[in-house]
Amino acid sequence: MSLKETMQSIAINQALKYIEGNPEENIPKLMELGDKLLPQGWYGSQRSAIRTAIDEKNNWYQLILKIYELDPGVRKAFFQNFLFNASLKGSAIQEENRAKYGCNVPWAILMDPTSACNLRCTGCWAAEYGHQLNLTNEDIDSIIRQGKELGTHMYIYTGGEPLVRKKDLIQICEMHPDCTFLSFTNGTLIDEEFCQEMLRVKNFVPAISLEGFEDANDSRRGQGVYQKVQNAMALLKAHKLPFGISTCYTSRNYMDVSSDEYFDLMVNSGALFVWFFHYMPVGNSAAVELLPTPEQRTVMYNRIREHRGTKPIFSIDFQNDAEYVGGCIAGGRNYLHINAKGDVEPCVFIHYSNVNIHEHTLLEALQSPLFMAYHDNQPFNDNMLRPCPMLENPECLRRMVKESGAVNTDYQDPESVDHLCDKCARYADCWTPTADKLWQASHPESKE
Repeated sequence: MSLKETMQSIAINQALKYIEGNPEENIPKLMELGDKLLPQGWYGSQRSAIRTAIDEKNNWYQLILKIYELDPGVRKAFFQNFLFNASLKGSAIQEENRAKYGCNVPWAILMDPTSACNLRCTGCWAAEYGHQLNLTNEDIDSIIRQGKELGTHMYIYTGGEPLVRKKDLIQICEMHPDCTFLSFTNGTLIDEEFCQEMLRVKNFVPAISLEGFEDANDSRRGQGVYQKVQNAMALLKAHKLPFGISTCYTSRNYMDVSSDEYFDLMVNSGALFVWFFHYMPVGNSAAVELLPTPEQRTVMYNRIREHRGTKPIFSIDFQNDAEYVGGCIAGGRNYLHINAKGDVEPCVFIHYSNVNIHEHTLLEALQSPLFMAYHDNQPFNDNMLRPCPMLENPECLRRMVKESGAVNTDYQDPESVDHLCDKCARYADCWTPTADKLWQASHPESKE
């Protein structure tokens, strides 16, 4: 760590200690001091949003105070690893390496520790994978070490069900205490012992999958899963551990998961964040009838924005909020995905690759033909409500896969890019008029 980084870390730790005594009184004072000492444009919009939240005592302010209900050691690790290592220091190093190597460098790396899962959810590509594939702890450690060299300190587990390998994941947390580890999980394997392990390592955060209320959730995930999720959230809340929710919205559950009642359920359960994911028709046997209609997707677009202004939970819609991150974030622009076989994929939803992490370095993967095609073509659409090269611009994915020579990485039943993109073409055509209308309404300058 350089002298500058050391001084920044010391300053942040001192600031956090100052806040701990009385958050409601000291956060405003610290913001005033920061405005005087920090460069004028440094994270200006974020600082402005925090000041507004404090002044108005709005839902975002309530969310800030909820963070101060967490276990103090876990909270300190979150601030150090997520805010400083991953976001402040890490982003600067990533930017330097993007310029140095001429390719994307990710803020986060997603990995499948295993293809195994204890559930079989309708419409989930992981349900079609085999149960014999795993990244070893040595593999995961190597990926993280390479990632940190590039400035990446945020690691996210997908699957399969990552918590099938609880002990291994805790060991990785111990090996890399300077990183934040988030895991998408069905929540059914979270118990008292694992909560104690999370309190011990301090840098592991679950994002529990929930598809709505009990009937909607269990119709997709299996009888009794909803109650197990409720038990897991109650345990996490009782132990003052941070967690969030992951929700896939479909043509069947969109009304449930966009409702006031659903948001209140998440808030009251103790969740700090929720990630909404649009259903993706990935796989030869994908249930295309689960794709939301334009009208249903519009409901999600409007309701999430409404709740964002009233509910004390950080919510983001992976498909409809692309304008806040400049379009598609895959291909290493903000993240990439490594499956349990080691294939390095540009997106967790798009299973094509040129390289395998067992044969190539992380940097070589980022400079591979498919990843460079992402780098050279992003954003894929000026309308940020049509960000994806698969779902809303399938001709882009079709072209990139064929020109780069990438192959399908599905474990059991490989899907051709033509088969996948043909499924998405009709959806894209139907969504385009609605997307253009919504985009022009919120961005009138785009009409020119």
